[in-house]
Amino acid sequence: MPNLKEVRNRISSTQSTQQITKAMKLVSATKLRKAQGAITKMRPYAEKLNEILVNLGDSAKDDDNLKAYFQYREPKKALVVVVSSDRGLCGAFNSNIIKATKRLVEDNYQKEGIDFELMFIGKKAYDPFKRGEYTMNTDHMSHLLTINAENTFEIAEGIIERYKAGEFDEVRVIYNQFKNAATQIVKAEKLLPVEMEKFETTGASETANEYIFEPGKAEILYDLVPRAVKTQLFKACLDSQASEHGARMVSMDKATENAGELIEKLKLKYNQARQAAITGEILEIVGGAAALEA
Repeated sequence: MPNLKEVRNRISSTQSTQQITKAMKLVSATKLRKAQGAITKMRPYAEKLNEILVNLGDSAKDDDNLKAYFQYREPKKALVVVVSSDRGLCGAFNSNIIKATKRLVEDNYQKEGIDFELMFIGKKAYDPFKRGEYTMNTDHMSHLLTINAENTFEIAEGIIERYKAGEFDEVRVIYNQFKNAATQIVKAEKLLPVEMEKFETTGASETANEYIFEPGKAEILYDLVPRAVKTQLFKACLDSQASEHGARMVSMDKATENAGELIEKLKLKYNQARQAAITGEILEIVGGAAALEA
């Protein structure tokens, strides 16, 4: 039977842990509301931007500078932008991203003999890869906690310049898409070259002739195409932020429940040990009294 003091100490430490996990759950719930609001507002903007891009897509075919964004090139080197969190305690949020990244590079790039480079936003996904043989770009490594439109656009601008210079033939981003607090969907989307086919589901092609463009389609595309790429990366970061807070909230909620169950078991064990100790003392008293009478 365990020592009563040991069980009391375990109950006390488990209760302290339960208070911490409950507080972390409340903090994550508050942050989730803000992050969910940000991604909910961002999605209509990104969809409208893509809709306009579909309307203007045909004008890019005759412009050599714009053609680089859309033209397929046989992949010889690729860049993979991996978006994870800076902190743990969020369930399978980061491990799912790490598995998806390994699956992508092993099944798509290594098997085909394609060189690739990894870029990280959030440090948790970086740790498992830093001791490997992968080529990694840490010059622009950013923390997801401090990510905003300005620094995301700066990162995307660097990626676009390197892509246009021919350093990469394709660029992909891997992130957790936010569905709800309990569900995050791992996505591996292609940033560059821009694939017009995936935007055509918005129905923009049906209204392609309803717009009048000033100063002209080509001039608008010079600003619009890079902005659409930057917006796609920023949306991935906002999705990942909301997913992280949702995953942490659910994880801390489960941890709080588990701590409560453990406390109940420990209290039962404590009462059993206390009852056994009392029974032992009574037996000793009875035995001592019987010995005196004899």
